[in-house]
Amino acid sequence: MPKPRPQPQPRPGDEQPPREDAGHSGEELPVPGPPAASPPQALSMNELQQITDDISKLTIVHEIALNSDFKLQAASFSPKSLENRVKETLHKAFWDSLEEQLSASPPDYTRAIQLLQEIKEALLSLLLPQHNQLRSQIDEALDMELIRQEAEHGALDIHGLTVYVLGTMARLCAPIRDEEVRGLQSLTDPAQLLREIFRVLGLMKMDMLNFTIQSLRTHLQDHTVQYERKKFQELLDKLPNSLDRTREWLCKAAAEVSVSSSQLPSHPAVSGSPAAHSPGAVSSSTTVPSLTSVLNRGYMNLLCWEPGQKEYPETLFMDQARLQEVQAQVNQLTIIAAVLLVTSGMCGSTLCGSPGRRVSMQALVGCGMRSSRNLPREWKRI
Repeated sequence: MPKPRPQPQPRPGDEQPPREDAGHSGEELPVPGPPAASPPQALSMNELQQITDDISKLTIVHEIALNSDFKLQAASFSPKSLENRVKETLHKAFWDSLEEQLSASPPDYTRAIQLLQEIKEALLSLLLPQHNQLRSQIDEALDMELIRQEAEHGALDIHGLTVYVLGTMARLCAPIRDEEVRGLQSLTDPAQLLREIFRVLGLMKMDMLNFTIQSLRTHLQDHTVQYERKKFQELLDKLPNSLDRTREWLCKAAAEVSVSSSQLPSHPAVSGSPAAHSPGAVSSSTTVPSLTSVLNRGYMNLLCWEPGQKEYPETLFMDQARLQEVQAQVNQLTIIAAVLLVTSGMCGSTLCGSPGRRVSMQALVGCGMRSSRNLPREWKRI
């Protein structure tokens, strides 16, 4: 008698065919559910640094395009902070060491030559592409190889080099820095003069950056939508699970719009229209809410946002301060309207008709109108 052939064992993940008696045994077949979400992919330090740099650049471009008063400013610390004390200590140690080297006999120009090299690079960074002649003059006057040879033979003229640097700074600085540059000409201590030159050069570089930003603002405003859309998609490809708060915000708005639409009274279809006679006709109140209505509801919800208790949507982080300012203005406008309404109802026409009352009413209304100027166009329409 032949032995029965062994049946192959199913491997993990293989689908099993349903049994014929499954429907009669009282047991329900398991319903396949959605596939489990894949765990977030771990990112390396280089990738995280790249993402941080991209977000920083995107934020700066967004702020330049929307904020006409945007300017770069030097980092400043509180006078009593640890960062400020460390900074002052290190700076004092560096400049004291420079003063000791220059006052030695014979002078040691090691640090002074390094500072002159940095001063030359700072001056070159302030030039525009068409300043070819001035660039050649700076390269010739601050020839570092020649300066090193002069220092080795004790013939380096620090005073003459600083006079040329101050003259060049006077040609390149903005009019607002003229007085500071002229004040440097009265300094005689070479170490103190070099220190002040570095300070004023830092201000001039900041002025140049802000001038460049003002020049590029119009170009950025014309292309910021395409740029931000492209960069945002790149970030979303790297971090696909990074919009949980935005998804929750929009889902809540969509649910509120759907509830509001379902509570509206239904309008019968016009007789004679195809929709009135079709048996499968569906009223407009049961349709999926439009994207515009969902976005309008979502932005209106931001006016009631509670700071510190709810996380802001990720897509609005760059505009959070502006939206909170609009929220404060709307609250102010609401209070003004409530005051006008209560005052008019309580006092009647006697107080409302007085000249002083009319002046107060006009002032309150004018304040409210000024507060509403910064509201988005879609919000005013609502």
